[in-house]
Amino acid sequence: MNVTPASERTHIGIFGRRNAGKSSIINALTDQNLAIVSDVKGTTTDPVMKSMELLPLGPVMMIDTPGLDDEGDLGMLRMQKSYQVLNKADLAVLVIDAALGVSGEDADILARIRDKGIPYLIVLNKADLGADYNGAAKMLKEDFQIDEHFLLWVSAKSGLNIHEMKERLAALAPKDDGKRRIAGDLISCGDFVVLVVPIDKAAPKGRLILPQQQTIRDLLDAGGIPVVVRDTELSGALNRLGVKPALVITDSQVFEQVAGMVPDDIPLTSFSILFARYKGNLDLVVRGAGAIDMLQQDDTVLISEGCTHHRQCGDIGTEKLPGWLLKHTQKNLHFEFTSGTEFPQDLSKYRLIIHCGGCMLNEREMKYRLKCAEDAGVPMTNYGTAIAHMKGILARSIAKLGTGHF
Repeated sequence: MNVTPASERTHIGIFGRRNAGKSSIINALTDQNLAIVSDVKGTTTDPVMKSMELLPLGPVMMIDTPGLDDEGDLGMLRMQKSYQVLNKADLAVLVIDAALGVSGEDADILARIRDKGIPYLIVLNKADLGADYNGAAKMLKEDFQIDEHFLLWVSAKSGLNIHEMKERLAALAPKDDGKRRIAGDLISCGDFVVLVVPIDKAAPKGRLILPQQQTIRDLLDAGGIPVVVRDTELSGALNRLGVKPALVITDSQVFEQVAGMVPDDIPLTSFSILFARYKGNLDLVVRGAGAIDMLQQDDTVLISEGCTHHRQCGDIGTEKLPGWLLKHTQKNLHFEFTSGTEFPQDLSKYRLIIHCGGCMLNEREMKYRLKCAEDAGVPMTNYGTAIAHMKGILARSIAKLGTGHF
């Protein structure tokens, strides 16, 4: 509970050609040998993510990427992985070997960084080798209209301007205005909130899953009093509580059962719906849920999760959701599944995408996936919203959340 989740950390993508010094920069920033450094080109073959504290910025996720000038068929795949990191990067650092100057690969990634509106810093590395900073800087200023504030002359080896680099990154990072809340803004100080957490064979032993942990913390920060129960003890807990809870939040897979137990005058929603709201896409996923009723015979549905876990019997994504969809639509549907960092580039074959709540994805990556679906004209919703729609309780589930859809 005291460790900042990866999805809540500032994601910093480190980009550049092979041997520009990306891994060395990470080691210099953290004063640790976290990344493997070698004179051999292409030492970093896949994006490598490292959680750390980077003062004065705070908790960050550093992402070391393969070189942008990699070669061969395998090299092309590695470069694609590097470009995909832009979908989750809150900050981008372009590392350029000052002795070699700005390459076409550097220019291409810089264009994409700017097109996506990602705050960035260009680091001219290897100052210790006597490279001409003024020449490289002049080219960037004149040919790419780069302001001096976004350029920095450093040496990962000697430590030149590494402290200044930390300060620049902290200044560029998106600021949290404190307005993004999971559920704390829905209650008043001292309110009881009942959280329904099924404990079955899919539940992680000895702990709660991340959305449940984060919601509890958010409620505590708001002065709320979370009461956590299993679905099997919910009715008894409501009777014994003595006061009407301000809100009941349930795991999506027992949405229907919980809705039958909770009186209509008590607000009810799910963790998944709250996380859609938290990541700024509730209206979109509510509209996407309506597309379930438009599915036709032999349509293909993509069910996507942001995390990877061992699939077990009764898995909500691969078994329960498909079963509910088949029963609700009375159509023969086809299903495909993705998890973790994998998300198809071509979405044209799908008629609907149902995504998990996205607790393991940062806000930028979740919005990227939604934008991909929107650009492809494919409706997208999430687990909790889809389930609530199919069970006829969606309007109730979002009534207190401020969505403009109903």
